[in-house]
Amino acid sequence: MTSLSPNLKARLAKPLKIGHFEVKSRVLQSPLSGVTDLVFRRLVRRHAPDSMMYTEMVNATGLHYVKQLPKIMEVDPNERPISIQLFDCRPDFLAEAAQMAVAEGADTVDINMGCPVNKITKNGGGSSLLRDPETAEAIVRAVVKAVKIPVTVKTRIGWTDQEINILDFAKRMEAAGAQMITVHGRTRAQGYNGPAKWEWIGRVKEILSIPVIANGDMFSVDAAVRCLEQTGADGVMCSRGTLGYPFLVGEIDHFLKTGTEKVKPTPIERLECAREHLQMLWEYKGDRGVRQARKHMTWYAKGFAGAADLRGQLSVIENVAQGLVIIDRGIDRLAHSGWQEIEESESQLVEA
Repeated sequence: MTSLSPNLKARLAKPLKIGHFEVKSRVLQSPLSGVTDLVFRRLVRRHAPDSMMYTEMVNATGLHYVKQLPKIMEVDPNERPISIQLFDCRPDFLAEAAQMAVAEGADTVDINMGCPVNKITKNGGGSSLLRDPETAEAIVRAVVKAVKIPVTVKTRIGWTDQEINILDFAKRMEAAGAQMITVHGRTRAQGYNGPAKWEWIGRVKEILSIPVIANGDMFSVDAAVRCLEQTGADGVMCSRGTLGYPFLVGEIDHFLKTGTEKVKPTPIERLECAREHLQMLWEYKGDRGVRQARKHMTWYAKGFAGAADLRGQLSVIENVAQGLVIIDRGIDRLAHSGWQEIEESESQLVEA
């Protein structure tokens, strides 16, 4: 059974301080491309009202040339705390984009230096900055100079197992003015394979004075507690564990604050959440939202007998009405026949 050590409980009792900004939760929702839009964040925040949320990552070059901010940058004035994540390799464009983020209502600006996707790294952004620490430093300095809100960095431990340079890189980011760093405990070459190397996160924590947030393999309350105990990190960031399960951030936050675990949602409750998610995406984005909802719906449909068949149907929905009918049939079957909880492998969405 998961338990909080007295030392960990005392360490996490105070708010998380990011520069001059305070967050009343040590559990953060990771930015996820194609996932963490305003709708998803609302569902997560329902269970984790104090947690920091992040937008999907926004291309600073794209912002430089557009007249209207992209929808992925849209922030509800009532959703606080909120961070807007930016990516690029041009310090001046990122500084300009950060000012736009402030105008949109961001509490912090996060610079993505960890995304492993080729279309990002080949242009000098994301985790490719681990190989160009001078540019990474210049980016942080430029953004810090451009805005008055805290600037943070999200990165990985290195490019390959032979190029793990997170200790030097993290010190450079702190010296440049970053006021928090999130470390995903994998290299760029690892992608999402193999276990996250939490030991490197612990080493980063030992040498920095700014908050260090642990990321990677945060799929449960138990994993989050073990990671915090092992690394000494100031908090955890949930990524793939929230796919089809917007309850996770709140479950971890509740446990860290109270020492007691929340009752997990039943398969019926998860499908009811999927139904609401689909409806909200359609209302927010129209037919495009329905197409985007397909992946979300398949993530919700797991962990119970008959889930595979339901996933197959939901993955090809053409409109909101069709999706709602399929979900309602699934809920009805579960309600009348009961269900058998089964183990299924975790989704493999890319986390930055």
